[in-house]
Amino acid sequence: MAMHWRRLNGQKIEEPLLTAVEATIQRETAAGNRLKVCIGTDSQVIGDDVHFATVIVFLREKRGGFMFISNHKTGRKMTLRERMILEVGRSVEVAYALCELLDLYDIELEVHADINTDPSFESNTALKEAMGYILSMGFVFKAKPDAFASSSCADKFV
Repeated sequence: MAMHWRRLNGQKIEEPLLTAVEATIQRETAAGNRLKVCIGTDSQVIGDDVHFATVIVFLREKRGGFMFISNHKTGRKMTLRERMILEVGRSVEVAYALCELLDLYDIELEVHADINTDPSFESNTALKEAMGYILSMGFVFKAKPDAFASSSCADKFV
């Protein structure tokens, strides 16, 4: 599925994602910034639809950050566990598309899952699968409370 991306100010990213990310890396590196990239997805049921937001957060070492955002919605009914796994799947899809480029520029990558590590929370039912999926793909995995890309950034754009 094609994902459409925009910047925080709403400006559409017209070029392919890899091109936009590489141009961003080159611009930030030229400005003397060291980057880290965190990818996360969050979702919310609104009426009969499930709305998803996926973000690519570019963190500048000691200098704040910025992000690219992609939204998607589906009318398909699903369980919370299925929704959590779909969130992780979207994040992994983006991470996989970017990982070679990020490796080329020696940029650290984390995949954040909006899943609680506390077993008393319902989202915890998907923790083992999500962690296994992300780690088996070779990515660094973060869950709540350390998963700010999904639980704080993406959460604002669902």
